[in-house]
Amino acid sequence: MRVRRRPRLTAFRAVATVAVSAALVVALAATPSSAHAMHESAAVRASAAAGARTLSAVRPDGTSDTRAHLRELARKLVEAGVPGVIVRVDDGRGRPVEISEQAAWTRKDHLLRADDEVREASNTKTVMATLVLQLVAEHRLALSDPVDKWLPGQVRNGGAITLRMLLNHTSGLFDYTEDPALAPALTGRDSHVWTSTEILGLVSGHPALFEPGTEWSYSNTNYIAIGAVLEKATGKNLATLVRDRIARPLGLRHTFYATGTAWLGGHAHGYEPDAAHMPPEVPEDFRDYAGPRHDDHVDVTGDYVTADGADAAIVSTAGDWSRFYRALMSGRLLPAAQLAEMRTTVPEGGPDDPDELGYGLGIESAKTSCGTVWDHVGVVPGYATYNVTDSTGRRTAAFFFATSTLTKQAHQTGAALMEAVNCAVVD
Repeated sequence: MRVRRRPRLTAFRAVATVAVSAALVVALAATPSSAHAMHESAAVRASAAAGARTLSAVRPDGTSDTRAHLRELARKLVEAGVPGVIVRVDDGRGRPVEISEQAAWTRKDHLLRADDEVREASNTKTVMATLVLQLVAEHRLALSDPVDKWLPGQVRNGGAITLRMLLNHTSGLFDYTEDPALAPALTGRDSHVWTSTEILGLVSGHPALFEPGTEWSYSNTNYIAIGAVLEKATGKNLATLVRDRIARPLGLRHTFYATGTAWLGGHAHGYEPDAAHMPPEVPEDFRDYAGPRHDDHVDVTGDYVTADGADAAIVSTAGDWSRFYRALMSGRLLPAAQLAEMRTTVPEGGPDDPDELGYGLGIESAKTSCGTVWDHVGVVPGYATYNVTDSTGRRTAAFFFATSTLTKQAHQTGAALMEAVNCAVVD
């Protein structure tokens, strides 16, 4: 069975499911829009679990100890080579903990703030799923609709693939980010904007990974198709749908669907190592990014990833995303029936998945040492984001790394940070 893991900062999840590469350096940017995770080893999981015991005391109590611990982890990540880190934890009881740390050499570009806009990458999928479910509630779409109903002839096996299968990654569609033709676009070296029609046409030349609905495999192609369905069903573009149905109703002033390089406000810069300092494990097609070069890095902030659409285009802030999660999980954005559909998961590793990770409709559930959380991860060049919430939306947390390329030490510290923020949102 060919199973692709979902993007989660290339294989680190705290405690039972954390993974750190045995290699000295691991690059998340090997496939920038998907960052598929590697298989974990029992030894690494055991080591991470041992380290996590000291983190279980990190609770959302708003104390100076909690803030100090999170800041220490953020500083360690910067020391391990991450150009910038943002952490935000909101326990729903008072002022959130907000932390930003950055390497000294990045300050000439921008002074990082905890409320900076960042590229949310695959967290975009949660918003796209919400839009679909809103239309389901309005009886304009049905999860059982075959893709061919909306995109006739555009998707391989479109008569057998339903909207639900696209949303929960059980379609069997090849992931477009793995086609070499996309490498120039994914590294900012190609200014051609790939349309959903072009991407779906390219994917049609690849065989299906499995029969629709029989297995699970994370594929960004699924959400390219979802975006095309949304536009066909509504007659509106995705930027307008995100603005009118999500951002404006919730007062999210720094959340938008990016269609170019422009930002709305203060934004974090994102970096990748330059070609001379890119880890040897990174494939040749992903070693050279477009952008200004200094301090052994490429500033990719101005790169508009022209192949990222409904799978990864949203820009937001940690505070805005907290408000989005609160509205989503509390039922403000979706009726109870559709929220229940969103939280109906399939096991990512099959029925005997030891990691107990489940993918719903645009969102994931994970069992951690502190309890079950709901989350998603996003990775594009220069930006790695993790957003997590409890089942009510009252407690939320997020962190951001200003790169998608991590050293082994950064993976280990990142796992500790993930555990800390996960425990902060669980009752």
